[in-house]
Amino acid sequence: MEVTSSQFKSRSKVALVNEELQTALRKSRGGFVDKRKVAVDDLTDFEDLRKRAVAIKNRVLTNLDHYLDQYEKSVTDSGGHVHWASTPQQAVEIILDICRRVDARCVTKGKSMIGEEMSLNDALESQGIEVVETDLGEYIIQLAKESPSHIIAPAIHKTRRQITELFHQHHAKYGLTQKVEEVATIVNEARTVLREQFVKADVGITGANFLLADSGSSILVTNEGNGDLTSTLPKVHIVTASIEKLIPSISDLSVFLRILARSATGQEMSSYTSIYGGSARAEGMDETREYHVVMLDNGRSKMLEGEFWEMLRCIRCGACMNHCPVYQSIGGHAYGWVYPGPMGSVWTPLLVGLQNAANLPNACTMNGRCEEVCPVKIPLPKLLRSLRNQIFERGLIDRMSRLGLWIWKMLSLCPPMYRLVMNSTSFVLSRLGRRSGSFRRLPLGSGWTEGRDFPAPTGGATFVSQWKSRTSD
Repeated sequence: MEVTSSQFKSRSKVALVNEELQTALRKSRGGFVDKRKVAVDDLTDFEDLRKRAVAIKNRVLTNLDHYLDQYEKSVTDSGGHVHWASTPQQAVEIILDICRRVDARCVTKGKSMIGEEMSLNDALESQGIEVVETDLGEYIIQLAKESPSHIIAPAIHKTRRQITELFHQHHAKYGLTQKVEEVATIVNEARTVLREQFVKADVGITGANFLLADSGSSILVTNEGNGDLTSTLPKVHIVTASIEKLIPSISDLSVFLRILARSATGQEMSSYTSIYGGSARAEGMDETREYHVVMLDNGRSKMLEGEFWEMLRCIRCGACMNHCPVYQSIGGHAYGWVYPGPMGSVWTPLLVGLQNAANLPNACTMNGRCEEVCPVKIPLPKLLRSLRNQIFERGLIDRMSRLGLWIWKMLSLCPPMYRLVMNSTSFVLSRLGRRSGSFRRLPLGSGWTEGRDFPAPTGGATFVSQWKSRTSD
């Protein structure tokens, strides 16, 4: 997948005036948030589960080499194969080699953000292999030739009208010529088309929500059941995962399952929680099904050594972006790579290079909601501030921004000068704006006034003076 994170500002401006995108975002805005709150409030030990999840993840990350060795041995003992890839390119070559060896013509895929990280679909299609996404959201954006805009709801940016038009355009070849407009009929039409693909697929590729070190099993959590069909019907099942997905055992899994669905979709549990592992000989068949796990590093082991290691606790629930006012205003595509929202604003610079994504850490109001709702307590604001410091130190911001920050620093270091400048500015603006009450344009303030009016100060007491008077009473 091409990295366009450097174009974040221009893409955000386009997203803000995209009427269909804004319609889709408005309709989705409250659903995840409201349902999560109800689900979390109903679970009295949710905070205790969060603490346990953090402790489990930290234990694994502290001893990751041990758990990786244990996992590989467990998979091998059960008849499967583990393949190690340092880079996305290596991972793609491993998967292509497997597909070539079994002469794969058709591959079905269950949702996998790691597959997006590898640009796996493009690589398979370049070799003449038909790729069919089987998750409904992924299938929709595949038809639209787009990338996911959310890590659990990849087509959240699409309106029902757009989906209807996509299906009408692409499904005529299957004899489905009537426009479907209701949710139930849209889902049924997708099932009708995908059923044939499940049966004819030579290889099935799925992601993994978790990997169990003690048994070598992979865990897939879905609401559609497409993961089961993708992993069991073809003669070869390939799991794509990253090295931080490990947890010690199935007893630890129960902790994560109780916080994952509640954080992601506001459900007590997802509809399907499937456990896969090892090769198997189906009854009445002569050949043994193959089971492969491709483990991608892509800079994660390096993250363990530095200040951003806590990001490796992420369980990809999407709660941070569901509660992020920036993401909810512009959607996911503006972020320019696989991972959007607050978690993407940390992940993307770390994985593709800060110089290629320097705008993302600044795409944050620092309201702290992302850390508040994260089920594994990742301190996202702290990590974003650290990246901002690196951006400034490496000179990855424009001259005007550097000048502005320098002026702010000088004023902050001299409180009397700060008060003089602030009071003088407030006085002048209150006089100039007393008739209209706001400004449509301001010198050096176009970043604000291009999108909204700037309220004129009232000329009353400042916050500092009000604070002093209240604290002295």
